Amino acid sequence: MAEQAAPLTTSYTARPKRDIMRTIFGRDWKIAFLFIAPIVIVMTVLIAWPFLKAIYTSMTIRTLARETRFVWFDNYARLYADPFYWDAVRATVIFTSGSVFFKLIFGMIAALLLHGQKRFRNLLTGLVLLPWIIPSVVQALAWRSIYDPLFGGLNPLLMNAGLISRPVAWLSDPALAMASVIAVNVWAGIPFFTVNILAGLSSIDKELYEAAEIDGANVWEKFLNITLPGLRYVIAVATLLSTVWTFNGFETIFLLTGGGPGNITKVYSIMAYEKAISSLQFGPGTAVAFSLLPVLVFFILLLSRFMRRDISREDQATWQDAVISGIGWVFGMIGVIVSFPIFLILQGINAVIPAGALGGPSRRRGALFGGIGRSIGLTILLIFILFPFYWILITSFKGNFQIGARQGIFWPDPWTTEQFSRLFFEQPFFLWFQNSTIVSVSTTILAVVFSSLGGYALARLRFRGAETMTTALLITYLLPGALMFIPLYGILAELGVINTRWALILTYPTGMVPFATWLLMGYYRSIPEELEEAAMVDGANRLQSFLRIMLPLVTPALLAVTLFSFTAAWKEFLFAFVFINSNRLMTLPVGLAQTIFGDIYPWGMLMAASLLISIPVVIFYMYGQRFMVAGLTAGSVKG
Repeated sequence: MAEQAAPLTTSYTARPKRDIMRTIFGRDWKIAFLFIAPIVIVMTVLIAWPFLKAIYTSMTIRTLARETRFVWFDNYARLYADPFYWDAVRATVIFTSGSVFFKLIFGMIAALLLHGQKRFRNLLTGLVLLPWIIPSVVQALAWRSIYDPLFGGLNPLLMNAGLISRPVAWLSDPALAMASVIAVNVWAGIPFFTVNILAGLSSIDKELYEAAEIDGANVWEKFLNITLPGLRYVIAVATLLSTVWTFNGFETIFLLTGGGPGNITKVYSIMAYEKAISSLQFGPGTAVAFSLLPVLVFFILLLSRFMRRDISREDQATWQDAVISGIGWVFGMIGVIVSFPIFLILQGINAVIPAGALGGPSRRRGALFGGIGRSIGLTILLIFILFPFYWILITSFKGNFQIGARQGIFWPDPWTTEQFSRLFFEQPFFLWFQNSTIVSVSTTILAVVFSSLGGYALARLRFRGAETMTTALLITYLLPGALMFIPLYGILAELGVINTRWALILTYPTGMVPFATWLLMGYYRSIPEELEEAAMVDGANRLQSFLRIMLPLVTPALLAVTLFSFTAAWKEFLFAFVFINSNRLMTLPVGLAQTIFGDIYPWGMLMAASLLISIPVVIFYMYGQRFMVAGLTAGSVKG
């Protein structure tokens, strides 16, 4: 009997189990969370929590019985009814608008002059950047010394030139104090505009100028139709960034005038400090700091949109794009109207004549006049930029008798190291130097490690929340210290680290890490992904690919981040001034400021200390100048 055939059976392949966590959090969620954990901790513990706590604190008062009472919006109501508050707001607006306007004008002039300079351009650009990199305390004290009506150098200079007939009290005269403070801020801020506008000029296609020249366009027409459209976003974002920074300025004004005379220069950040720290009214002081938050939020929303353009997937224009473009046009035209006639004079009279109208000797003669005009312009610019450094140098090597007798104002006679001896043996200078070194090196290491990990995760890995994290980083970067120092003080006091180095090591990364992370993201994205994919095909995991492939390729970016972080920590003043009160734990900027007793300024010793404080930063900067410039142009105003 034939064997009965076995029944046919159908086999089904089991459906693979879906990775639920991967579906929810994204393809690379495991390694991504490991990479971004340090940044999340920093942003949550030292930024988000203090910010939320500050909002609550601004609605409280401390009674005479030392009890904290919640009063809702009473602090704000009393604040808006306080005429002294509105004086502070008015001073803030005047200081900000005046400073930003003139920084834009002179920054554009400097950029135009340097853009056409072929010989020694890198050297000249480096010299122009010097005011931006030195500590704010050095900026302020150097100019306060120059402004001094008895011992300063400005009055003799103007009197010898016949511009004034008697010494002027620049910082104590209510009619001149604000203008004098604005001048210092402009001097320190010109480099930022100069470098960014230079980057914008370099990015404009030269073929556009060549085509316009063939069509017979003159310099004005080329500037109006090619240069200005190409610079509108650079000008807008540089202006907005400078506005946010200037609006929240504290150190320079505090060290120059303390808010005087008669509250003429008391901006809102100084008023917040006086209420919260000096008077221990944390609630009203925090209310002052948060009272102008809507203005800052508006600027931050504009900036965060533009600064994310290179990583945004949205192609459609938004209201932020329209506003930024409009701001660029408005401020660009202001800069053109004011600065371009000066530039034409410096360039030579042939600048307004169509390109084809001159030939032979006339063109050569025009080029000669243009070169002479450019040289004159650069000379004037460098005198303005470098005079405070010259003043610091010569005052450092003068004796007390020469300074007091006002002999040889612009040259030491004789040269002496008396001020350095006083600084080394009468002040704990080496302790301040040690504190600054420990804090700066520690926070730089933290910033570089955290930002290199976080920047890689946000640029390369796929996980849910990356876009939100990127936006939060940019907003955090733009949050001013004037908003954060009051709530941070309360948190550090609860942790018991006030008046220790840990107070600075923990808080400095709050400003460094977001910017460094955002800066590194651009460098990571510029590296082809195929390199990592090839390494992983050969058996490397994601961590090995990061360590062996990516980090060596982003070494220039890491050097730029290191330079920025160290410079920021070395020159920081506000947090160190608020969180440290022990003379033996002070950093160099705060220690230098503490050598001033009332109205007595030991100018020789102050300038000697300023010189020594600036040397490490300048040496560090000279070594990595190209990385700093590249990072500034790439990190501040892309597009």
